[in-house]
Amino acid sequence: MILKFKKKYWIGISIALFLIILDVIYFLGTRWFYSFLVLSLSIGWVHFWRDFFKELKRQKEIELKFLEFARALVSSVKSGFSIPQAIINVSNKDYGALNSYVEKLKNKIEWGIPVQEALLMFSEDTGNVVIKRSVSIVIEAEKSGGNIENVLDAIVDSVLDVKKLKEERRATAFSHIIQGYIVFFIFIIIMLVLQLKLLPRLGGLSAGFQGLGSIGAGGIIGGGAGQLNLDKIFFSLVVIQGFFAGIMIGKFSEGTLKNGLLHSLILITVASLVIATVKGSLW
Repeated sequence: MILKFKKKYWIGISIALFLIILDVIYFLGTRWFYSFLVLSLSIGWVHFWRDFFKELKRQKEIELKFLEFARALVSSVKSGFSIPQAIINVSNKDYGALNSYVEKLKNKIEWGIPVQEALLMFSEDTGNVVIKRSVSIVIEAEKSGGNIENVLDAIVDSVLDVKKLKEERRATAFSHIIQGYIVFFIFIIIMLVLQLKLLPRLGGLSAGFQGLGSIGAGGIIGGGAGQLNLDKIFFSLVVIQGFFAGIMIGKFSEGTLKNGLLHSLILITVASLVIATVKGSLW
């Protein structure tokens, strides 16, 4: 699944850059600087995010309509038509998101392009993994002189089985996804409580001990070369937790790392916004 760079992406990026400039001019040095910065950056990539989900939904519809197309093709082949004739016969039906691709396939065959080449271009145009796999099986079966009817029937059954397995996985994984988000936000709350409540009190208690270092309200332990900025450490922990939690959620729900990276981006962005709003800074 590939997203083409569109004009509206440049518009979103331009708005984001303009807002960042305003943020620097009006909010630099205030507690709202980082909150506004995170929001500005989010506006820059929100169109990518929106189109990703839109394309994901479209690909699911294409898979569903491909089943209808394959079934119609099976019926036509069983009626005695060859593969090219069957494709032309069934291309007039409504296949929703697949219509434009089926129309192109029909036109290529009518122009005299070999059916194998036309089917390959059809699968590449859709960009759908299931369709690519199915088309390659049909082409190999035709090359080897296999029974096309049986092959098409097997493909329809295979796509149906894959679709059912995906739906079952989504249903099973839904509770895990919710749990993953809840656990992550509980982790953020714990980090904030540690930074804003517990560590400052420990710093006050340890201020009377000489030569042992102290834990200050700003999150600094020790002094000199041994200084540790706990705010940066905690924020790094949140980012790491968000990244791997997103990967896990995406893998559970859709079975792909690409979806996992999208969930990671969502978690890290929301976490950054919450931390920046509550603390007035990220570290």
